[in-house]
Amino acid sequence: MDFQLSEDQEALRAGIRDFCDGRISIDALRDLEKQPVERDLWRELAEMGVFALRQGEDAGGVGLGWADAVLVFAELGRCLAPGPLVWTHLAADKVDGAATGEVVVGGIDQWSAGPLLVEHLESLDALLCLRRDGVFRVDPKAVSGRAVEVPLDPHTPVHHVESLPEGEKLCDAAAAQHLRLEGAALCAGQLFGLAERAQELATEYALKREQFDRPIGSFQAIKHILADCFTRQEIARAAVYAAGATLDDPAVGDLARAVSTAKLMAGEAAMKNSRACVQVHGGMGYTWEIPAHYYLKRTWVLENVFGDLDEHSERVAEIVAAGE
Repeated sequence: MDFQLSEDQEALRAGIRDFCDGRISIDALRDLEKQPVERDLWRELAEMGVFALRQGEDAGGVGLGWADAVLVFAELGRCLAPGPLVWTHLAADKVDGAATGEVVVGGIDQWSAGPLLVEHLESLDALLCLRRDGVFRVDPKAVSGRAVEVPLDPHTPVHHVESLPEGEKLCDAAAAQHLRLEGAALCAGQLFGLAERAQELATEYALKREQFDRPIGSFQAIKHILADCFTRQEIARAAVYAAGATLDDPAVGDLARAVSTAKLMAGEAAMKNSRACVQVHGGMGYTWEIPAHYYLKRTWVLENVFGDLDEHSERVAEIVAAGE
């Protein structure tokens, strides 16, 4: 596979990054803690084509593929864009209004046993339930739950679901399984973006912060931390790009292996790089004013959706063992 980006992909990435840098700054994120799903921003993301990216042009979409989608979601991860972005993107061809940003779609992954948690419940217009027998649509207003008082990520409010209707069946079991892989690939893209930006923040700080009349980035211990961050980031990049390419053309490799590898590599890179970012900032890194904590907290959320890292590790191990 050739993982070099085409001119069109470079332009796509640059356009999304310019929008995110201008619209979702750190100061804007602090304001969005009060209302993570801001409707004007949501519509602007739709106008940028985030939700209709893979829809055909005849349906009003952009007509691009998964290799392009993971690039876009990496940029959304970099800027910590809040909201159920992945679910709304996946629902573009299933829920009217999702592609245009008129409808905010969230979801619950009921594939594995455990407590039912739904993100952004009070902001949703539609809720997708991913189950082993299919994908179901539920009215969010019919969901009974209690809000988690202090969620891990201040931009991801969570409700613990106490009562959930059956809902309307939209897709069969095979489609649900594939949708879960697609969601994991997009989350891997977000995690890669988080890892990349956390490394950049740590490097920027190391170059300007001085101790003993020298930038701390000149100290060997800091150099090693930043070098490890960059290495993890580039491994994650290759894995995420491979997952996108494999979704576009499953004949090039094992799709489940590619997606699970991407989720694992990107999850590890995001977690270790965000922790390193806090560490490089020293005592300041633990304060609320320094944005490093946002990256760590978002990583905690994303690494557990569409299958946690343990699940993806077991899947890769089983695939590798079966091929021996």
